[in-house]
Amino acid sequence: MCGITGFVGHGDLGDLRRMNDKIVHRGPDAEGLWHDVERAVYLGHRRLAIVDIDGGQQPMWTKDGKLGVAFNGEIYNHEELRAELKGHGHVFESDHSDTEVLLHGYRAWGVDLPNRLNGMWAFAIYDVLTGRVFCSRDRFGKKPFFYYHRTGAFIFASELSALLQHQGVPHSLSQKALRKYFAYGYIPAPHSLVEGVYKLPGGHSLVYDIRSGSLRIWKYWDFVIEPFDQVPADAEDLWAEELRALLDKAVRRRLMADVPLGAFLSGGIDSSAVAAFAVRHIGRERLKTFSIGFEEATFDESHHARRVADHLGTEHHVETLSMDRARLLLPEIVERLDEPMGDSSLLPTYLLCQHTRRHVTVALGGDGADELFAGYDPFRAVRWARLYDKLVPKPLHAGIRHLMARLPVSHRYMSLDFKIKRTLRGLSYPAQYWLPVWMAPVDPEELADLCGGPVDLEEEYSEAIEQWEACRSTNPIDKVLQFYTKLYLQDDILVKVDRASMMHSLEARSPFLDIELVDFVRRIPACFKFRNGRTKYLLKRALAPILPQEILERSKKGFGVPIGRWLQQGALDFRNAANGLLNRSFTERMLARHISGREDQRAYLWNEWMLAGYLSR
Repeated sequence: MCGITGFVGHGDLGDLRRMNDKIVHRGPDAEGLWHDVERAVYLGHRRLAIVDIDGGQQPMWTKDGKLGVAFNGEIYNHEELRAELKGHGHVFESDHSDTEVLLHGYRAWGVDLPNRLNGMWAFAIYDVLTGRVFCSRDRFGKKPFFYYHRTGAFIFASELSALLQHQGVPHSLSQKALRKYFAYGYIPAPHSLVEGVYKLPGGHSLVYDIRSGSLRIWKYWDFVIEPFDQVPADAEDLWAEELRALLDKAVRRRLMADVPLGAFLSGGIDSSAVAAFAVRHIGRERLKTFSIGFEEATFDESHHARRVADHLGTEHHVETLSMDRARLLLPEIVERLDEPMGDSSLLPTYLLCQHTRRHVTVALGGDGADELFAGYDPFRAVRWARLYDKLVPKPLHAGIRHLMARLPVSHRYMSLDFKIKRTLRGLSYPAQYWLPVWMAPVDPEELADLCGGPVDLEEEYSEAIEQWEACRSTNPIDKVLQFYTKLYLQDDILVKVDRASMMHSLEARSPFLDIELVDFVRRIPACFKFRNGRTKYLLKRALAPILPQEILERSKKGFGVPIGRWLQQGALDFRNAANGLLNRSFTERMLARHISGREDQRAYLWNEWMLAGYLSR
């Protein structure tokens, strides 16, 4: 796991050094800088040594000096690919470097290389003979890739903050990205907060031609829900067995490391399953597990995690997050965050990664399971939403919503009033808006007031609408799966985990996003994922021989934070809010309503506070 930087065109070695220095946390073990002054090509790399510690220095070059690469990530099937390439006559210099596999793989398969890879990556390969730079990002975008392109210049980096160190990159804010931030709570790819700077979306590659200065971007893979045409009579048993085998294989692959590794453990079925399979392969003595607790009982899962750790026999470590500790951590997080994001679980994730890194360098987690197997509350809500939308006349919606707004505010984890009010808010709009509006920091009706001008909701929610309509299935559960997997997972969950882990030089791995597992799961019909109100139906069936029944049957609890209560108690200072970009009076109204207990505005206030802190650094 590492960080990469580079550019072609205007700039000098000083630009590259500043860019590389900005991501030292991504690779504290080594630094590599390379440049060709004549062609104005610069490549930088920061290394976190995980695999082939002695032989994986970068940028790495083929023996003939015709191909060079700067690579961030892990290729879990590199041993199989190495054997295949050796069979075709390729000669390797390293013992077991996955980076070198990319070089030989590109020589053998060209820009089709990403289709051969199982792993997580963002890389740039410089092809000296063709005068091109080939870049790619893994299927789900686990590893980040920001870039800026204009006539005669192509600049890229693992983080926005590193990209901005180059003298040729503008610093003006993107108003479109700002609106989307408050529409979603995160900035979806390809947008970034800076005008003219973009994220290469997951599952995409690009080629920059040095001679012509042209940039070509294309999608090499997409998550497509294609249920099996035939469902065998014994599908539950058959598919549960295959699912169990694929997850076991995915975990085993991600135990590849020449450094100590552990597992995040929340006590839920996803992380518990990953830890259980890891114990099978490396033994309980070698696996350490880690979790975070909260002082507020309705948010605390640490006792569940402890029970799972005791069941597996792992060495378990727990850290507790209090409001006082949050106050100390937040300025540190905001200062180091390369782009604002409104997911408050960034806070405990940051502490979890800090805590974990004291003991290991690699940690496995359960990310991706909720999105692939229908694990979130909206999967339940969408059934009732469709019925409500069909039976309740539209003119009555506003009145019912106004009546439910009178329900007392509770700051307990996923309280009933929170669910009802959020659901009714979404139902004020057409079905393709339900999910993003349910999760939005700001009611779409208030977005114009906040931003001080008219907004086009179809444009602000264009990514969500695209995923809803792109789903080939007519089953609403599949449409919800499409939204969560293609948008929320990639632009919120995985970004949060990448940033929080890499701030502490910790590599986080996600077995549920193994491509072989994903290709199987996307073919499973929705009724095997969500059945009669039960989420993750087939996954729970598959894990029955692996985990205790009490773990499989307990209610899901996300990595929530009691931010609503903290805000009501005045834990966060809003004196520097808005920074002149937003309607100050809007923030003051939302804050007053929240503190008084009349409304729950935790999502908006948190998003606004994070943005203000980021911009005032």
